[in-house]
Amino acid sequence: MDAISLSIFANRIDSICSEMGATLQKAAFSPNIRDRLDYSCAIFDAGGELCAQAAHIPVHLGSMAFAMSDVVSTIQWSDGDMVVLNDPYKGGTHLPDVTLIAPLYVSGRLSGFVANRAHHADIGSETPGSMPLSSSLSEEGLIIEPSFLVKAGVVDEDYFAGLMKHMRNRQESSGDFIAQVAANRRGLTRLAALIEKMGLQNYLLSLDLLNDYAQKLAKDSLCEIKDGEYSFEDVLDDDGQGQTDIEIKASITFKAGSIIVDFAGSAGQVSGNINCPLSVTAAAVYYVFRCLMPPQTPACAGSFRNIHIDAPRHSVVNASYPAAVAAGNVETSTRIVDVVLGALAQ
Repeated sequence: MDAISLSIFANRIDSICSEMGATLQKAAFSPNIRDRLDYSCAIFDAGGELCAQAAHIPVHLGSMAFAMSDVVSTIQWSDGDMVVLNDPYKGGTHLPDVTLIAPLYVSGRLSGFVANRAHHADIGSETPGSMPLSSSLSEEGLIIEPSFLVKAGVVDEDYFAGLMKHMRNRQESSGDFIAQVAANRRGLTRLAALIEKMGLQNYLLSLDLLNDYAQKLAKDSLCEIKDGEYSFEDVLDDDGQGQTDIEIKASITFKAGSIIVDFAGSAGQVSGNINCPLSVTAAAVYYVFRCLMPPQTPACAGSFRNIHIDAPRHSVVNASYPAAVAAGNVETSTRIVDVVLGALAQ
């Protein structure tokens, strides 16, 4: 495939994600999605590796890119299914961010996935807004483990009604969930049409070439940074539960375009809700390095193949259940970006 054809292919799959986002925004009920645009849409291959994403929310997309392979590998998929989840320790970020994943089958073969993630104004916490001063995940609202919302193209009404029992404004919440279903259906329709036009084997080959191209662009741009180890540390002021000066440390090792980001020495997970699951930490790291890559770098798995992340378990940057995480997605992810940028500034 020549460079022009590859660029056209990349823009075609990017445009599917953008159309999914437009569908979600127009169909949603809540200001969080319609006006504040707190949603993201992406396409993945059959193994859960990122193929394309729209220019939506970095913490959504980076965390999905990091966690999707593990999520989809644990589920027995069938044509017409959609799985819903928000569990931060099973592929989510924090509970208000609800993800819907749908498989695409071509001639009976699992050929990829479309997914969207959207922030819900209410996910069942005792505090309106579902962003409480919590000390455990259960205080932050309804925990949705990966579950089938749609089977064989039909919404499971009993399961859906069970979800809505936890919501304050059921009309608004149900509208947002159904908007997410509609966005995935739009994505499946568009992606199926593209694959039919290209042929499945040509589509899969194009994905491989796109990832290889992205990896080369990323590696070449990051090779401009001199090999060595660069470190930085900073603190979060407090966790809302009395713990102060919570350290985040990062050491970044560069060697011939390969990068290891190590958070050893960061504080252990805290009582408050500023903890991060590893997927959110990965999203913050990916965001920084994505900013260093050329603007034409495709937003796919190949862009991040040379970036490796180590973070101690049970730490504020790799928390374990049942640590509270509501603000980690918002506050701590930003401080992780600060620390990685601080290391790179060396």
